[in-house]
Amino acid sequence: MYDLAILWDWLSFVVRWLHVITAMAWIGASFFFIALDLGLKKAPDMPVGAHGEEWQVHGGGFYHIQKYLVAPENMPEHLIWHKWQSYMTWVSGAALLMIVYWAGAELFLIDPAKADLSTWQAIVISAGSLTVGWLAYDYLCKSKLGETPTLLMVLLFVILVAMSYGYNQIFTGRAALLHLGAFTATIMTANVFCIIMPNQRIVVADLKAGRTPDAKYGKIAKLRSTHNNYLTLPVIFLMLSNHYPLSFGTEYAWLITSLIFLTGVTIRHYFNTLHATGKGPSWTWVVTVILMIIIAWLSTANTWGQDYDRAEAQALSPHQEMLVASAGFEEVENIVLGRCSMCHAREPSWDGIRWAPKGVFLETRYDIVRSAREIYLQAGVSHAMPPANITELSEEDRVQIVKWFRNAG
Repeated sequence: MYDLAILWDWLSFVVRWLHVITAMAWIGASFFFIALDLGLKKAPDMPVGAHGEEWQVHGGGFYHIQKYLVAPENMPEHLIWHKWQSYMTWVSGAALLMIVYWAGAELFLIDPAKADLSTWQAIVISAGSLTVGWLAYDYLCKSKLGETPTLLMVLLFVILVAMSYGYNQIFTGRAALLHLGAFTATIMTANVFCIIMPNQRIVVADLKAGRTPDAKYGKIAKLRSTHNNYLTLPVIFLMLSNHYPLSFGTEYAWLITSLIFLTGVTIRHYFNTLHATGKGPSWTWVVTVILMIIIAWLSTANTWGQDYDRAEAQALSPHQEMLVASAGFEEVENIVLGRCSMCHAREPSWDGIRWAPKGVFLETRYDIVRSAREIYLQAGVSHAMPPANITELSEEDRVQIVKWFRNAG
């Protein structure tokens, strides 16, 4: 069991690293092309069908870039398709979701205080919500609402607020924000895979066959690309949100997340306008600051509270019962309560800490066995916890944690 725990953690590391790399490539490409598209200028000597051009300098060289709204007269021999960054970001993200939240559902996904779900029920809701979300969004885009982009964006925001609230009623705070990020990223990648790329293939096929491509395909793809552009910054925040308990561990986490989407819109609008006109609207930063102040206030306006008595009486699963019954549990329980619980508490007693780091509680037997693997990896196999060994966890204590977890296997 302990070998599997270590291997599983390294698998999570590798997949997470792949996810970060591909996400950087995708977001970087998205930012570049949006800036390029908005910065195009007309020129008198452009080829037939060219919409605009731009000169750029980078790395000691000059680049001359031209854009065709539909397509050039002839198909170029060398054509680069920007798609794999998006695909691999989603595939690696989905794999990470399965490794961390599905396989670790008992700790990271399910919150019995909100919804007493079995593991398979939680996984079905997790996967099903991503699928249904894309289908609903795609239907709206293909409806007459697609002809009114602003109204469609407002409706999309309403859907995201509803999903944020719904996720927070079912899953742990961390999982709720992560799933909203996955929900949004699924829409973005499906836009590329199901709409943007097929439309581009139709245009390329028409060129090869000597037909004049229909401009409607570019218009459809442009709508989806614009949505992706405005969703990018909130997705980045949601992917990193598990580092910030104030964003996911308070009563109004669903509303905080919703407002984060608005800050993403205001910031992107500033840069989009800057690229298009050379001057960004300063009001967007004023609005962003006001939104962040509201978010900070909401994070401390917490009337939710954590019920210690309810957690103490929480029923244990068969696996958790086995961990409690294993040799050395009582010693480990005393170690955790003496060295960890002052920070990882529903009401932390450590000076300067108001919320348990990453929302992890270690006050009751249920808390400890629920986080057994993390305790083993963070405070047993490694010295990651406590930070700087501030509570003076001894080597003997760490050995005891390792022995208990391995005996339980």
